Amino acid sequence: MNVFRLAGDLCHLLAIIILLIKMWRSRSCAGISGKSQILFLLVFITRYLDLFTVFISPYNSCMKVVYLSCSIATLWLIYQTFSNSYDAANDTFRIEVLIVPLGGLAVLVNHYFTLFEILWTFSIYLEAVAILPQLFMISKTGEAETITSHYLFALGLYRALYLANWIWRYYNEGFYDPIAIVAGVVQTVLYCDFFYLYITKVLKGKRISLPT
Repeated sequence: MNVFRLAGDLCHLLAIIILLIKMWRSRSCAGISGKSQILFLLVFITRYLDLFTVFISPYNSCMKVVYLSCSIATLWLIYQTFSNSYDAANDTFRIEVLIVPLGGLAVLVNHYFTLFEILWTFSIYLEAVAILPQLFMISKTGEAETITSHYLFALGLYRALYLANWIWRYYNEGFYDPIAIVAGVVQTVLYCDFFYLYITKVLKGKRISLPT
């Protein structure tokens, strides 16, 4: 494992922890898209179906369990514990328009035509756009809380670091995965505007505001 992948994993974990702490401390899930979190759980489930059949390393297995557990906990807080603060009126992105075509794409474009490989490919495609309901929700409300901005920045940084990981692996190991690289580029591009707003506003103590 290289430093870029490790840093990316830690940023991913940090983003999830920021979100959980935000909800627990405020006793609210206001401003958080439950639909994005559903997509992220679907990403983890379809990617980690091999949890009990394939062992790579203790680190790998632990991270899979942590991601799945935290994702389930996040959804529980949104739809059960703090459901009275969930903003369903603004969380209206239709996630089926992502799930259905990306499922079809995974069947058509994959490395090997096996069930596990198709599901893994689907998880890569879906992760690239899973944040769209959250961004759509922010565009509808017109602003994002500072702590939500930290969460989104950490998620975007995770994907940017993973792109650096693929570059490092190509030059040092001669290995590359075109599916993961293209999906990673798409996902990082989705965060570019947010990165700019985060640097120019949040780091200066301002809240991100968007035109509705």
